[in-house]
Amino acid sequence: MDRGWAINVGGGFHHCSSDKGGGFCAYADITLAIKFLFERVEGVARATIIDLDAHQGNGHERDFQEDRRVYIMDVYNRHIYPGDGYAKRAIKRKVELEWGTEDMEYLQKVELHSEGALNEIRPDIIIYNAGTDILDGDPLGGLAISPQGIIKRDEIIFRAARRRGIPILMVTSGGYQKKTARIIADSILNLHRQGLIGEEAVEGAGPSHAPLMMKIPSLRSTQEK
Repeated sequence: MDRGWAINVGGGFHHCSSDKGGGFCAYADITLAIKFLFERVEGVARATIIDLDAHQGNGHERDFQEDRRVYIMDVYNRHIYPGDGYAKRAIKRKVELEWGTEDMEYLQKVELHSEGALNEIRPDIIIYNAGTDILDGDPLGGLAISPQGIIKRDEIIFRAARRRGIPILMVTSGGYQKKTARIIADSILNLHRQGLIGEEAVEGAGPSHAPLMMKIPSLRSTQEK
């Protein structure tokens, strides 16, 4: 995050809350990251979670149920796990998808609602949960997004953050096909080619967030194991 962006390809455990695991998620890394930033980093007072995994992110939603500092946008297949009605109360911008949603409809909704969310409340940090279980053929996601659609989705979110000069942390979350690893790599390469990550991204950052971007060396670009 010292460069205004970070990508953790091992994170995104969005079904785990502070006191309970679930859905292959052992610890609440999204909650931990946000609480760390609020407590340790001067100038971070508001966070927006953009959760684009195929499943509802009920873990962080339960953790921030009553916290007005955290704005949650969640786009998910409404027919699948977890179907957590209580957690849904924390979602400020809820987009429920049908079985087999394809690229055109999906990308239109992602762009429309991400722009709307960031215009409604300007955060000091964006946590982007970029699940690839939206990929066509995923056994758990039930959606039908192409590899190119996933790459474009990630570009939409990073471009929205870059345009506003808001630091962004991306975690890769769910994805249950072998080819998702290649898609994630291709997406990261595309973000670099587009100048949305790398040194160029720092140079284009908004002046109001430039000092903040240099204050977050503790959130590393890759997960330490």
